[in-house]
Amino acid sequence: MSAAAESPGARLRALMARGLVLAPFVFDGVQARLAEAAGFAAVYLSGFGTAASWGLPDRGLIGLGEMAANAARVAGAVRVPVIADADTGYGNEANVARTVELYERAGVAALHLEDQEWPKRCGFLEGKRVIPAEEMELKVRAAVRARRDPATVIIARTDALAPLGREAAAERARRYYAAGADLVFLDGLKDRETIAWAARELADVPMVLNSWLVTPAEAEALGFRVYLQLGVMLRHFEEFRRALEELRATGRVALGPGAGVEWITQLLDREAGE
Repeated sequence: MSAAAESPGARLRALMARGLVLAPFVFDGVQARLAEAAGFAAVYLSGFGTAASWGLPDRGLIGLGEMAANAARVAGAVRVPVIADADTGYGNEANVARTVELYERAGVAALHLEDQEWPKRCGFLEGKRVIPAEEMELKVRAAVRARRDPATVIIARTDALAPLGREAAAERARRYYAAGADLVFLDGLKDRETIAWAARELADVPMVLNSWLVTPAEAEALGFRVYLQLGVMLRHFEEFRRALEELRATGRVALGPGAGVEWITQLLDREAGE
């Protein structure tokens, strides 16, 4: 079977079999196309970024329909696999099954579900609350049963580190993996020491890293399978803020050589590039 004929999940699994998958944060089609053009083999559709792009905080204000629609737009813009944030699955096991159905229909390769109470909060914020581990195990099993393509990658995320501590977070990660998740995502790793601890503690569990604090080589050496790189999005917002301040202060925005609408038009015009 050719690469083009393989399902998104199968292509992502093939990438993981070859080594660490580095996926930058994106929240729209043009960012995804830029990442693809830069040579990234996968992209990560950020729920935080999606909410922010609509002027909203990442606090459960974006629902299933809105996220699935954005997933379809991003997956339709690129040929590389899309890993997508699916928040808590937007309800109980039945809602989780519906989430998997809509995300697969959207064309994503992988989706992650988290064990926060609804409404959720961004993984790096304080004040998170998590549901009982038993409830999350039911959600993981429901997601695995619901996928029509067995290659679709189901990622179980735990946000238990901040509210419950290391031991409880590691225990949940193991339980979710035993419940059938393909990968486990321990979120809220805010420093290099905690990242290293998670890698050691869960060396027997295939894991996702969400950070900007280590290099891809370091993440791979620690044993992570997928690296969701938040730094590119933080820099995106920071540079846009600086450009606005420059325009307000000086009446202009300094642009580098080659800047203009032509290059982005060519990037977006697939036919022109083929």
